Amino acid sequence: SLYTNFTMKLAVIATLAAGASAFAPTAQVSRSTALNAKKAPAKLQYVPCISTDDLPAPGSATSGVAGGLAICIAVDEKGSVYALGDKCPPVNQPLSFGKVEGGSISDPVLGTKFDLKTGEVTSWCPSGLGKLIGGIFDPVGVPVYPVQAKGKTVNVQVDVNYKANFEADYWSGILDAQGKSNGKYY
Repeated sequence: SLYTNFTMKLAVIATLAAGASAFAPTAQVSRSTALNAKKAPAKLQYVPCISTDDLPAPGSATSGVAGGLAICIAVDEKGSVYALGDKCPPVNQPLSFGKVEGGSISDPVLGTKFDLKTGEVTSWCPSGLGKLIGGIFDPVGVPVYPVQAKGKTVNVQVDVNYKANFEADYWSGILDAQGKSNGKYY
């Protein structure tokens, strides 16, 4: 009985020591999957986004891609063309589905209005659902980009290194999601 009592106490002490060692400080090891690749400096240039034939009617918008970025091309009532980021805060639905009027474009779901020239919020989530969701988040605008028509193309000025710099923080290797070590599809 003395042996059993001693064995039981030893087992309890060993269990406590093993549990405590799991929380003991150890040498810090980097657990990041980032490559920490060297990033390229910003390089602003005009790149094609959409065809002039695809420009929407005044008072509406459409979507395009420029330099790997989702772009909303909006046309106001007077026919002026604007380029904004196409991800509408706070839940990132496409801004290009919004209505353009009075110098702003409105989020089609939550009703937030963004200034066409600055991208700043002029009215944050005023709809019923918007008040519920928007109350959780601070108002944040969308990026705006210079736009120009050249021939039959609408060009937008973006940082052509933005996408590569963003992706530099992610691992790409033999077992990446696309299956090839260079990140390309088969």
